[in-house]
Amino acid sequence: MTTSMNISLPESLKNFVDERVKARGYSSHSEYLRDLVRKDEIEAAKDKMRELIMAGLNSPPSDVTWEELKAQFHERAAAYKAS
Repeated sequence: MTTSMNISLPESLKNFVDERVKARGYSSHSEYLRDLVRKDEIEAAKDKMRELIMAGLNSPPSDVTWEELKAQFHERAAAYKAS
């Protein structure tokens, strides 16, 4: 399902978008903007992953074994699928 969004741009940015759409072979302004948003979404996910990795690296050591972690993961995954 898609929805519409109207945006206002100064003439200079509209011209820039027009040029990018043409130069990069997008079929429409919407396609170009969707691509930009998707790329930003990926960057946001990368930022979150970096944040989680750093939190893990900065956390105190744990006595939990790899096998215990895998078992916890599988339990949570099974509970998620069941819900």
